[in-house]
Amino acid sequence: MQLQDRTALITGASRGLGRALAEHLAQRGARVVLAARNSCELDATASALRERGAVCYALPADIGDRQAIYPLVGQAAALAGPIDVLINNASTLGPNPLRLLLDTDCEDLEAALAVNLLGPFRLSKAVLGSMVLRDRGVVVNISSDAGVKAYPSWGAYGVSKAALDHLTRVWANELELGDSKVRVIAVDPGEMDTQLHAAALPDADRAALARPEVVAQRIVEMIEQPARAPNGARLIAAHWSNP
Repeated sequence: MQLQDRTALITGASRGLGRALAEHLAQRGARVVLAARNSCELDATASALRERGAVCYALPADIGDRQAIYPLVGQAAALAGPIDVLINNASTLGPNPLRLLLDTDCEDLEAALAVNLLGPFRLSKAVLGSMVLRDRGVVVNISSDAGVKAYPSWGAYGVSKAALDHLTRVWANELELGDSKVRVIAVDPGEMDTQLHAAALPDADRAALARPEVVAQRIVEMIEQPARAPNGARLIAAHWSNP
C-alpha cells in the first residue's frame, strides 16, 4: 500500500511507539491524525511533526471511552480525509504495580479490556465499512507476547491482548468472505524502551530493549507490503527484515 497522500489514525500517539509510527508514516507522505489522552504531550508531538513538514492533526481522546470513538473518527475524516490506515496502539497495563489475577479487581480487568480490546473493536468497526467500500485500507492491532504466553501478574494485560489477537483473526476472515483487499493484521512489537515498559518493569536493562523508532519502521513496511504481511497475519517485529 502506497502511503503518499493517505490518511492514518494512530492511537496512543503522543509518545513511544505511537509517536514513532506517526513520524515514519509522515515521512512516507501520509497525513497523520494523532489520538491520545494527554493533550499536552499530544500537542507537543504534533507540533514537532509539523515543524518537519508533516500534515498532522492532534485529537485528544480516551480510547476506553465508548462515547469518544465515533466523534474521533468523524473529526479525523473531516480534517484529513477517509481513514486508510488505523493503528490501534493505545494500551494500558491494568493495575500497576502488576499483580496476580487473584488480587486483580474486576473493575481493573474491565478497564484493561475497555482500552486494549473494546477500543480497537469500536474504532475498527467505525472505519472498516468505509475501507471496504473503497476497497483500500489496513488496520494494525498492536499485540504482545503476553497475549500468547501466560506471565504471572500480567493477567489483565495478557487476557486483553490474547482477545485482540483473536479479534484480528475474526475481522480478517470476515473480510475475506467479501473478497476485500482490506487487511487487518496484528503485530507483536516486542519489549521496547517505552514508559509503558518502564512502568511494568522499572529495573529492566534499557540497553537491551528495542528502540520504538526501529520497531515503527518495520510496522510501516508491513503496511506497505501486503504480500509479506497478508490479511489476518500475526507478525513479530523482531523477526521482520527486508528481503
